[in-house]
Amino acid sequence: MTKDKHREPLLWQPKNLVRAIEAAGVGLWSWNVDTDALTMDAVAYELWGLDRGRQVNFEDLSAHIHPADRDRVRAAFQATRAVLGPYDIDFRIMAGEELRWISARGKGDDEGIVERIMFGIFLDSTGRKQAEESRELLAGEMSHRVKNLLAIAAGLTAITSRSTSTVDDMARELTQRLTALGRAHDLVRPLPGQDGGAAALLGDLLTVLLAPYDDLGAFSGRIRVSVPRMSVGETSTTTLALIVHELATNSLKYGALSVDTGVLDVSCSAQHEAVTLVWTERGGPKVEAPSGPSGYGTKLLERSVAGALRGSISYNWDDAGTIITLKLDPERLAQ
Repeated sequence: MTKDKHREPLLWQPKNLVRAIEAAGVGLWSWNVDTDALTMDAVAYELWGLDRGRQVNFEDLSAHIHPADRDRVRAAFQATRAVLGPYDIDFRIMAGEELRWISARGKGDDEGIVERIMFGIFLDSTGRKQAEESRELLAGEMSHRVKNLLAIAAGLTAITSRSTSTVDDMARELTQRLTALGRAHDLVRPLPGQDGGAAALLGDLLTVLLAPYDDLGAFSGRIRVSVPRMSVGETSTTTLALIVHELATNSLKYGALSVDTGVLDVSCSAQHEAVTLVWTERGGPKVEAPSGPSGYGTKLLERSVAGALRGSISYNWDDAGTIITLKLDPERLAQ
C-alpha cells in the first residue's frame, strides 16, 4: 500500500507526457543562446518541412521564414531574453510549396534557460490564422456591401421623393424598391467555402423578382421566364433588381400586369458582344408611346442600363402591348 501511495502519477511519467504532447501536435525545440544550435523533435521537423535529424541552427530556420516576417522574427527571438515571462510569436513559413503559420512559445528573461539553453514549443497555427483572415475578409465584404446598399437606398429615396406626390405613395414605392433589392441580395449572399465573387443565375434572379406579381392575376403562370443558363455578378444583380422592379411596377400600373388576363414573357439571347433581354407584355390595355419629358422612373431605368450595365434600352409601343429590349454588356453583367 505504501509503495502504491507514493508511486509517480501516470500523467507525469515521461512516456505519457510525450504521448500527450504528440497528440496535441506540439513541436518541441531548444536553443543554445551561445552557439545558436537548435534541437527539435520529430513533430517540429515535420512542421517545418525539414528532414528529420538534420542539424539546424536559427539561421537555417530563418531561411524558411516568409521574407515579410523574417526580420521581425529574428529581432523577436534575439529579444526574448529581455522579455519578462512567457512570449508568443506568430509568423509564416514556407514548408516546401506550402505556406504555414507557426506560433513559437517559450519563456524569456532567462527564466527558461538551463545551462545556456532555452526551451519552447512550436504550434501549427495555420487553421486559426486562416479563420481570422476569413473573418476579416467577410467583415470587409459586409462593410462594402452595407455602404453600397446605403448609397443605393439614399439615391432611391431621392428619386422616389421626386416621383411621388404624397408621403404614403413615397413610402409604398420606396418599400417596394428596397424589397426588390433584398430579394436580389438573398441570391448573392456568401456561402461557406465559396470562392470568388458571389453570383446568381439570371433565370433564378428574374423568377424571384417577378414571383410577387405572378399571383395577382386570374390564373397562375401568367409570367413566363425563358433565359439561357448564365451567371450574373453581385453588382449587376443589384442593378437588375432595380430595373426589373421598375418594369414590373410600370406594368402593374399601366400594362399587362394591371389586368387579370395580362401575360408577361421575359426571354433572353446571349452572344459574345451582347446579352439581349426582351420584356414582352400581351393581353393588357392598349398602350401608347408616352409624350412629354421622361419621368423619374424612366430616367432611373436609362441610367441603370447605360451606366451600371454599359447597355441600352429601347421601347416598342405595339397595339398588342409593350415590348422593351435591353442590350447589356456580358462582361459587365458578370461583375
